[in-house]
Amino acid sequence: MDIDAWVWWLIGAVGLGIPLVLTAMPEFGMFSVGAVAGAVTAALGFGVVPQVLVFVVVSVALVAVVRPIAARHRDGRPGLATGVDALKGRQAVVLERVDGNGGRIKLAGEVWSARTLDIGQTFEPGEQVDVVDIDGATAVVM
Repeated sequence: MDIDAWVWWLIGAVGLGIPLVLTAMPEFGMFSVGAVAGAVTAALGFGVVPQVLVFVVVSVALVAVVRPIAARHRDGRPGLATGVDALKGRQAVVLERVDGNGGRIKLAGEVWSARTLDIGQTFEPGEQVDVVDIDGATAVVM
């Protein structure tokens, strides 16, 4: 039984699609699209050399163009701050005098122990402070 070249290209495209699903590596999908382009070239009656060239050109072009775009979108997403990292940069209200030795603030609806970033600085009850860091269970404010 003689199978046309375009069928082999489609079998190759499916074969390249399997590792894409198993490994979630998008490069395999790009190679699979290149194989489909090779199948189209074969179906149009071109020889083996043009088929391979179309496969290589389409695959390399997709890798060269799509990967950087995908990387930019992946890296451009702002990270979601959780835990104590989500508290940094927030404002709090002083409940008990805060100085370099300690004090109490209300931060995100909870009472926290706090100390000032600058040892010589003090904040009186009712003042607004900015949380610059969390040191254990103590908020560092300024």
